[in-house]
Amino acid sequence: MSSVIPSSAATATPQGTIVVLGGGYDDPTLALLAELLPARTARIEILTTATAHEPARTHAAYARVLHKLGCPHVGHLQVDEDHPADALATLARLRAAALVFLTGGDQERLTELLLGTEFLEVLRRRCQHETGFILAGTSAGASALGGQMLVAGRGWRSLLAGGIEVIPGLAILPNLLIDQHFAERARYPRLLHAVLAHPTLLGLGLSEETGVIFRPGRAPEVFGDEVVVLVDGRHLTASNYATQPAGQPIGGQGFRLSLLVKGDKIEAEI
Repeated sequence: MSSVIPSSAATATPQGTIVVLGGGYDDPTLALLAELLPARTARIEILTTATAHEPARTHAAYARVLHKLGCPHVGHLQVDEDHPADALATLARLRAAALVFLTGGDQERLTELLLGTEFLEVLRRRCQHETGFILAGTSAGASALGGQMLVAGRGWRSLLAGGIEVIPGLAILPNLLIDQHFAERARYPRLLHAVLAHPTLLGLGLSEETGVIFRPGRAPEVFGDEVVVLVDGRHLTASNYATQPAGQPIGGQGFRLSLLVKGDKIEAEI
């Protein structure tokens, strides 16, 4: 199936390549990233900020896979409570990397430690202006790239006023609100609620082993084994979001919902 979903989102088209994955088994995505590199010998940095527990072990696991794919230079880019984002050596490594990969874990750690930093400004500039630069994220590392990100909301309670929490993301993809482990953790209600709260953003629900690749000059394309859900609330005809008290059901009419599979494209300015 090949389809094109129109969008009126308007920002300058990034010149870099951005890849978001919904979590789960990510070796096939690492193989995709290796193919996208200008050369297998290009420098890769694994950013483990979202991984609070045993980040060195997480880096080592990714490095093993990438080494098997013929990529010998896989660094561990540590930004955490003991390693500030704006350390000169850290910024130098960020500027030298051909690929930066954001691991999963807790997306709030990414915003807490990166918002307001020179590190984030360098990352944004590289995504925006450098052809050949690649930024990728899985699970929490994908969710954090949107303009807003979901950090709370579960089950049917997600459709009650006050039943979710949305906070600013890193805004690498500022027109998106990305959720992950989407089908596996039944996150449809909370993404609908989040889009109702932020109707100018496109909601992107990524199932595991499934993602979207954003390349300059091309429509974003779905890859992987499962389904990506696109929720567009920019044409809502009715909503009670602004008036419902906490604990009461929220409602909206006029959502546009798309189910996208491998090879499907989103025609959007991202």
